[in-house]
Amino acid sequence: QGRMWAYTVGFTVLPHVGGFLGWIINRKEIPVWYEKLKKPSWCPPRKIFPVAWTVLYTGMGYASYLIWNDLGGCSSKAIVPLGLYGAQLALNWAWPPFFFGARNLKMALIDILCLDSLAIGTVCSWYRINKIATLLMVPYLGWLAMATCLTIHIWKDNPEQKPGKSE
Repeated sequence: QGRMWAYTVGFTVLPHVGGFLGWIINRKEIPVWYEKLKKPSWCPPRKIFPVAWTVLYTGMGYASYLIWNDLGGCSSKAIVPLGLYGAQLALNWAWPPFFFGARNLKMALIDILCLDSLAIGTVCSWYRINKIATLLMVPYLGWLAMATCLTIHIWKDNPEQKPGKSE
């Protein structure tokens, strides 16, 4: 019982690790490249993204702890619900390197579409296990919907430069 706080903190902090690393690695590309992209008028201001992701990662991390705890830790019952969660988290972490690092809008789009499917699958698999965990994921699904639409618009409105052509 005394160790449960460590698990709670660990699960809650875990999503932030990839998010933070993605930010550290790609932060220089944002003012240089991202600002020059054509974006829709409804694109959130840059300052909103770190605040939103801090809230979303905290909620999803705590939700994953609730699922892990309700399923008795790393049991056979936890394989699918936590496997889906882990897979969607990996795709979440992979998006910034595709988008900002490689500047590969097509791969970023493919990534986020797969991420959407896995995130929805995660929520569906969690519904019967813990309603609070499921509800904690709803803002994340909403933000992913916006991020997916934004990625689609940026991909469509910013054709890839062919090698050798100047910008």
